[in-house]
Amino acid sequence: MVLTVLLCAIGSALCALLGTVHLAAVAAERRRIAAAVTGDDRIDDAPLIERANRRFRRTRLGQLVERELVLAGIDQRPLVVVLVAAGVGLGAAYVLWTALAPVFGVLGLSLGALALRAFIRRAKARRLEAFIVQMPELARVLANATSAGLSITSAIAIAGDELAAPAGPELRSVANSMRFGADLVSALDDMGKRLPSREVAVLLSTLVVCARSGGSLVTSLRDIANTLEARKETRREIRTTLAQALATGYLVIVLGVGMLFFINMIQPGSVEKMTGHIAGQIALVVSGSLFALGFFLIRKMTRFDI
Repeated sequence: MVLTVLLCAIGSALCALLGTVHLAAVAAERRRIAAAVTGDDRIDDAPLIERANRRFRRTRLGQLVERELVLAGIDQRPLVVVLVAAGVGLGAAYVLWTALAPVFGVLGLSLGALALRAFIRRAKARRLEAFIVQMPELARVLANATSAGLSITSAIAIAGDELAAPAGPELRSVANSMRFGADLVSALDDMGKRLPSREVAVLLSTLVVCARSGGSLVTSLRDIANTLEARKETRREIRTTLAQALATGYLVIVLGVGMLFFINMIQPGSVEKMTGHIAGQIALVVSGSLFALGFFLIRKMTRFDI
């Protein structure tokens, strides 16, 4: 009962924080639009969260978080993301401290950073997967544009205007880079660094080779589109087949942590007494290592690259 109340309180606090941040963002956007209309863009009139975010972006951590958010396609202030992650870590530390033992509270502080890292990695993976799904359509648009007599540069610009996110913004970024003086190879290399994938590398290599040495670009792009369509169906079937094993990997961690709460619910204070004895500490370290090893092995076996 106490644990349920704590979780509800933490959830309410996080919802209030996110609501406040959203209202501040809406107010800042309204001020920005009003300043653009009136021609008054004074920085001193910016809200506190915006000024603090500007200062945070100048730091090394702020630049790192901002770069990761851009690669993940998350349109959010770096300072807000870090504050939410810190709130999650403090909330988890408080719950583990009060519900289990003080030593788990110390471990809970790292959950905020781990949650932020997992969230960004998941967002980057989803964005890359969405781009790969769009690649057959992208290859067809480029093939149709080049078959109409347009250059590769013009075809990329047209594809950037026609395709939805994330393919559209990425191609517009490539077109803008070439518009400001960058060559095709360097612009495509930057895109390949933002989207590390075998499918993307094959498409970009084809564009670079045809731009340098010539060749039938239309035929190559249409062959790539057909191949990517078949690979997309294969990836979907494999992901469906491995969904149960992947869910089991996450269930392993949930069972490990849930067992501690269950033991402490049956016998209150037992986990705190166990962490205060050397035998209990060794047992926790060994069991935690085994759970982590099981999760790692399941993730390793269910990972595929085709």
